[in-house]
Amino acid sequence: MAVMGKLLKNKRAGDEGLAWNAPNLGGEDTLELSSPDFVHEAPIPTLHAGKRLGGQDLSPALTWEPAPTGTVQLLLVIEDPDAPMALPYNHGIALLDPSLTSLPQGGLHADTPADGVRLLSSGSRRGYLGPAPIKGHGPHRYVFQLFALGTPLTVGRSDTVPDSAKPRAVLAAAGDVLARGRLDGFYERV
Repeated sequence: MAVMGKLLKNKRAGDEGLAWNAPNLGGEDTLELSSPDFVHEAPIPTLHAGKRLGGQDLSPALTWEPAPTGTVQLLLVIEDPDAPMALPYNHGIALLDPSLTSLPQGGLHADTPADGVRLLSSGSRRGYLGPAPIKGHGPHRYVFQLFALGTPLTVGRSDTVPDSAKPRAVLAAAGDVLARGRLDGFYERV
C-alpha cells in the first residue's frame, strides 16, 4: 500500500474544492472554532482516526462562540483536500441547532449523534469518518468548517434537506452565511 501512496504523492484534490472556498459560503471569519483534542494546524490524535488505522472513528470535541443573531442553522463540514481525488473527500456533514456552542467527543457518531445534531449523507454513509490516508501518501489536512446560516438550507424542490442529499448538492444550496470558522488538523500514515 505504501507503493500506491508514493505513486499518488502528487495527486491531491486541493484547497479550491473545499466548502470554505465556495463563493456561496463566503462570510465573516468570526466563529472561533477550536478543539480540546488538538490545536489548529497540529496532528490529530490516532483516537480520532479510522478504525483500520487503530483509531476509533471518534469525532473530536469542538467548541465555538455563540452564532450571531439571525442564525437559523449551523452547517458543519469536514473535508480532506489532500485526498487523491478530483474533489476533497467528505469526512462528515451535519446541520446543527444554532443554539449549540460545542460538540462532545463522538458527537457525530452515526448511531448516537449528540442532541441538536442532524447528520447528513457524506456520500456513502452518515456520521464522522476518521482520517485514513493512503500509507506513504504524506500528511493529509482535515478541515473542520462551521458556517452560521441566516436562512434554512433547502435542497432541490423540497423545503428541507433530504437525508440522502449528496454533499455537493447540500453545499451548493447553502448560502446567507452570517459567520464562519475553521479548524485544520493533520494526520499522516507512515
